[in-house]
Amino acid sequence: MIEMVNFRYSDDITVVDRRQFEAHMRLYEGYVKSINQIDEALRGDSGRNQANTTYGRFRDLKRGETYALNGVILHELYFQNIGGRAGEPGTLTAQMISRDFGCVSDWYEDFIATAKASRGWAVLGYDQRSDRLRNISLDSHDLGNIAYYAPILVLDMYEHAYFLQYADNKAEYINRFMRNINWKVIEERLSYWQE
Repeated sequence: MIEMVNFRYSDDITVVDRRQFEAHMRLYEGYVKSINQIDEALRGDSGRNQANTTYGRFRDLKRGETYALNGVILHELYFQNIGGRAGEPGTLTAQMISRDFGCVSDWYEDFIATAKASRGWAVLGYDQRSDRLRNISLDSHDLGNIAYYAPILVLDMYEHAYFLQYADNKAEYINRFMRNINWKVIEERLSYWQE
């Protein structure tokens, strides 16, 4: 069983206000509930013996499994990497960003453009296959992920993440996010993959 992480709103979170944060947490809670229900169903009468590529309970459960589980994981990564105070990337992060994007300011521009182009998530991910960082656009929790990569920085671009507070001003939400990144968390995530 997957347990919810107990995220708390604090004054360090400046990208969203308390009302937007609490709405976001309710959605996260729904993903946790859904993955637990799916896991339970897969252990029971899941229709495994009638599995096929066109239609069936087992296929629906397996598709829902990746959607719900990625919804849980991506939200947790997002909540963990907000709450910083207009700092700069750590040494390792800045070096790797510069290596793969030319310089940190070029990466900022590319990440912001990726976020504007994304319907679901913008992710700075470490692509283990090519040993490089990539900005990845996900249109859904389970649509756009690349195999064998690790999310390093995650920005929720679904409208539910910002609409209560920013309405259709997506650019302001993105800009506020960029000023609220917890670079310590990003450095820790990247260090894990560089050991």
